[in-house]
Amino acid sequence: MSHTTLLLIAAVGVATLLLLILRAKVQPFVALVVVSIGVALSAGVPAADLVKTIEEGMGSTLGHIATIIALGAMIGRIIELSGGAASFAHSLIDRFGSKRTPLALTVAGFVLGIPVFFEVGLIILMPIAYGVARASRKPLLVYALPMGAAMLTVHAFLPPHPGAVAVTQAIGADQGLVLLLGIPVTAVVVLLGHLVSRRMTRREYPMDPAVYAEVYGEEPAPGATGGSAPAVTPAGDAHGTAVLTKPAPAVTDTTPAAPSFGMVLALIVTPILLILAGTLGQNLLDDGSTLRAVLTVLGAPMVALLIDVALCAYLLGARRGWDRSHIADVMGSALPSVAMVILVAGAGGVFGKVLVASGIGDAIADVLDRTGLPALFLAFLTALTLRAAQGSTTVALITTAGILTPLLQRADLSTGQLSLVALAMGAGGLAVSHINDAGYWMFTRLAGLDVASGLRTWTVLTTTMGVIGFGLTAALWPLV
Repeated sequence: MSHTTLLLIAAVGVATLLLLILRAKVQPFVALVVVSIGVALSAGVPAADLVKTIEEGMGSTLGHIATIIALGAMIGRIIELSGGAASFAHSLIDRFGSKRTPLALTVAGFVLGIPVFFEVGLIILMPIAYGVARASRKPLLVYALPMGAAMLTVHAFLPPHPGAVAVTQAIGADQGLVLLLGIPVTAVVVLLGHLVSRRMTRREYPMDPAVYAEVYGEEPAPGATGGSAPAVTPAGDAHGTAVLTKPAPAVTDTTPAAPSFGMVLALIVTPILLILAGTLGQNLLDDGSTLRAVLTVLGAPMVALLIDVALCAYLLGARRGWDRSHIADVMGSALPSVAMVILVAGAGGVFGKVLVASGIGDAIADVLDRTGLPALFLAFLTALTLRAAQGSTTVALITTAGILTPLLQRADLSTGQLSLVALAMGAGGLAVSHINDAGYWMFTRLAGLDVASGLRTWTVLTTTMGVIGFGLTAALWPLV
C-alpha cells in the first residue's frame, strides 16, 4: 500500500477519533479502540492478526503504567483523606505570610499536584482559596488562577500522572531523567505562570453571583464583578487560613491532629528521590556494583511508589488511628477514579501499535522527516494541536506518542533528548485548555467565571505556560 494511501487512512482515523469524542460524545477509551480496529483493517493488517495486535498494544502499555498510575492514585488519596493536603496548604500560607499568599497557594498546587490528580487537587485546594479570599477581601482569581494552573502544569509534565507516564514508556525515555529535568522545568513554568497571573488579575472579571455569595458570604452589589471584593473588615486570622466557605467540623479529643507539613512533604518527595537515586546509580556506578543493584531496584518507579504507599498507610493511617480495613478501603477508593484513565492509556497504546504494525507510522515518519522540523518542535506542536482539538491532555499526549514514536526511533536520540521530547509533549498538552476541556469547565465554574472571562484568563495563562515550557526544553536541548 502506498504512503499516500496510508497517510490518508491515518488522517481519516484521527478525524474520526475527534468526531467520536467531540460530536458523538463517545468515551475516549471506546473511541480509541474502535478507530484502532478501523485503521488496522483499512491499512491491511490481516484479520487473523488483528486481535493479537490489539492485545500486544494494550499489554505492552498497561504492563508498565497501570501499576504506577494506581499506586500514585493511592498515595494521593491517603494524603487527601488524612487531611494532609489541606494541612500542607495552610502551613505554606502561614510560612509565606499574608502578602505572598497567592505564591503560597501556587507552591501548594505545584507540590500537591505531584501525587494528587488535577481534578482532585482543585477540589481540595479551592475551598482554601475561597477562605483566603473571604478573609482578605481580595478577588478569588488572585489566589485560584495561579494555583489551578500550577496543578495542571504538573499534571501535563510529570509522572506519575497518566499522560506523562504513557509518553515516557511509549517513546523509550527514562522516568528518572524525566523527573530530574522535568521538576526544575515545571517549577520555573509555575513561577513564571504566577507572575503572569498577577498581571492578568489586576483587571476585573465578572463573577457568578452564587459563587460570589459562597466566597464572601453576601450577594454582590449591582454591577459588582469578580475583580473587586466588598470593602468590609476581614474575618479570621491575618493570613486568612481559618476561614472556609463551610464550617469545619468541631475537633474532639478523639480526632487525630492533621499531618504535619514536614511529614506530608517527605512522603511526596520520597518516591521522587528513590527514582532519581536509581537513575543516578545506573549512570554513575559500575556494572555489577551491589549499591547500583540496590538503587536500581529501589529506584524502579513501581517499587518506589509501593514503598511510599506503605509509608503513607502507616504514617498517615495506622499511626493516626486507622485500622487495617479502613486503610484498605481508602486505598481501594482511589482505584475507580483512575480505572478509566488506565484504560484510555491502554487504548492509546493499541492505537500506537496499530500505526506501527500497519506501516502508517513509517509513512508519517517519512513526511515529518521531509519537513525538516526538529523532533522537539514536532512533539510540542502535535500535542498542542491534538489538545486544542479534543480537550483531554492525557489523550493528546498518548496519541502524540503513538504518531511520533517511529520518527523518534529513526532519529536515534539519546535518553536525555527523549526525556526532553516527553517534556515538550507535556508543554503542548498543557496549552490551549478551552471549552472542550473538562478541566476548563471545572476551574471556571469553581472560580465563578463566565466563558469569555475563562478564555481570557485560564486559556491564555495555560497556553502561555505551555509555550514557556517548550522554550525551556528547547534551551536545555544542547546540554543533553
